Amino acid sequence: MKAPAPATPTGLKKACSQCNLFELCLPFGISDSDIVRLDELVAAQRKVKRQQPLYRTGDPFEAIYAIRTGSFKSDVLLEDGREQVTGFQMTGEILGLDGIGTGLHSCNVIALEDSEVCVISYPKLEELARVIEGLQHQFHKVMSCEIVRDHGVMMLLGSMRAEERLAAFLINMSQRFTARGFSPTEFHLRMTREEIGSYLGLKLETVSRAFSHFQEEGLISVQQKHIRILDGEGLKKLVQHQAGTR
Repeated sequence: MKAPAPATPTGLKKACSQCNLFELCLPFGISDSDIVRLDELVAAQRKVKRQQPLYRTGDPFEAIYAIRTGSFKSDVLLEDGREQVTGFQMTGEILGLDGIGTGLHSCNVIALEDSEVCVISYPKLEELARVIEGLQHQFHKVMSCEIVRDHGVMMLLGSMRAEERLAAFLINMSQRFTARGFSPTEFHLRMTREEIGSYLGLKLETVSRAFSHFQEEGLISVQQKHIRILDGEGLKKLVQHQAGTR
């Protein structure tokens, strides 16, 4: 089979500008020659089948991963043998940052569906960040967003009741789908109810009851994993009411 021709700087620039990783991979004002260097950085791509790991706890840290298509969950193994879900990641987000500090990955990352990632060599990223203006700033911005998101989860688990947690989760998913050009009111959740419960610190039965109650109240329509938000303001009021009582 004849190998595909390498992407030209113009072609790559067009592809990057349409990617959800625009702010990381294509800083504003970058020259065509620098785009070629970025092409070398993110040329490797890897497909991960549903329920297969991208990496596991203890694996050596060598790269970070930009999700091209699909979605993932991250989890850690607790002392009692249970898996604790620590996050859900979707197209346009970065995986692998957990390994920067120690050189080893500190969690498992598993594909929720057939997915594909760009493999970004971390040593090469550090090298290019020193010579390509704006790339280091954009990478730090991505890391900052991860920290803010972690703080948000801590606030959610520490202060919200069960239905408020689920409402906040659905609002967050809606916002993330919207940012990727999808419908804010109708989407498919790739994770199971049990995984949602693990992430939110709730039992499976509690999550199921909350979904049923939301449907009874006319806030959402649920068909297995397909969610349609019927009353977004009603969901927001649940979370805002909680915030106002602190």
